[in-house]
Amino acid sequence: MVVYDTYAWIEYFRGSLKGRIVKKLLEENGYTPTIVLAELSRKYFREGFTADEVRKRLQFIQLKTIIVPISIELSIKAAEVYSKLKAYARENKLRTPSLADALIYSTALNQKDKLITGDKLFKNLDSIIYIGE
Repeated sequence: MVVYDTYAWIEYFRGSLKGRIVKKLLEENGYTPTIVLAELSRKYFREGFTADEVRKRLQFIQLKTIIVPISIELSIKAAEVYSKLKAYARENKLRTPSLADALIYSTALNQKDKLITGDKLFKNLDSIIYIGE
C-alpha cells in the first residue's frame, strides 16, 4: 500500500493526469495522515468551498484509505525526520520543510510503505513515488 500526501489528493480531485495515477493506486487502498485532512480543509476553504463540499471530500478519503492519527511514536519519528529533511533541503537548495512534511513522510516510513507525492522536497528520497512535474 502507499501513503497519500496532500499533493496526491489535490491532483486526484482535480482529475489531472497525475490524479489518474493516484486513482489507480487507490485500488489498493492505502493510508492518509490526519494532517493531510487538515491541509486539504485549509486549502479548499481558502478556495471558497463550502463546509459540506470539504466534508464530502474528506469522507471520501476516509472511505478509500486508512486515516493515520498522530501518535506518540509518529511524533518522535517526525521530530527525527524533520532534522534530516531540513539538512537535506538546505544542502539541495530546496524549500524549508514544515512539520507537516515530516509527519507525512514519517507516516510512510513507519508504515514501511511508499509516499505518493509531487512535492520536490521528497523527489529523490527513499520510499517515494514521485508524480510531480
